[in-house]
Amino acid sequence: MKRAIMRNFQNVIFLLYTFVSGVFYLCFYMVSIVLGLALSFTVVGIPLLTNVLRTTQTFVQHERIQTKIYTDISIEPLAMRQRAKGNQWMQAKAELLDVRNWISVYWLMKKFVLGCICLVVGVLIYIAPVCFAFMPLVYPFVEIHFFGSVVDSELKALQIMSLGLILMIGCSKLGNGLVQLVGGYTRLMFKAIRR
Repeated sequence: MKRAIMRNFQNVIFLLYTFVSGVFYLCFYMVSIVLGLALSFTVVGIPLLTNVLRTTQTFVQHERIQTKIYTDISIEPLAMRQRAKGNQWMQAKAELLDVRNWISVYWLMKKFVLGCICLVVGVLIYIAPVCFAFMPLVYPFVEIHFFGSVVDSELKALQIMSLGLILMIGCSKLGNGLVQLVGGYTRLMFKAIRR
């Protein structure tokens, strides 16, 4: 029982992490790439864009590690790329023309959509049933509406609590499946980058 509770807690953390990291990647890459392109006519834009594209390798490896920790899905790490030899402009050209950088940016930014789905589904299958389970303790103090009906009696509160307990048991498998799906997304990302 304790192991199942810890697994579900770990699943909630991973689903929320997926949302937060998806928001971070979208904001970071959207702002920095647009800023780098807007400033590309100055001396600052191209080095900014180059350094932003260099972060993709670090973030992709971080995703691999998080997937291993939370889902126990092993993914072979990417080979570390060496910086191009030459001056700063040669290095910038190599980074900008490396297709793997742009594929990584695409997959990392696309994680925002997956993160939004994880947030909604995670709240519905993990947090809502726990809230339902505490309904008998809460209903005397707060006016609660459940599917258009006011929870104003002990019987209604107990019915909602039993629904919450049933959902806790049933949704555990759904949560495990969603976490494995997110792990599969990371695996697909690595396959796309390796091509």
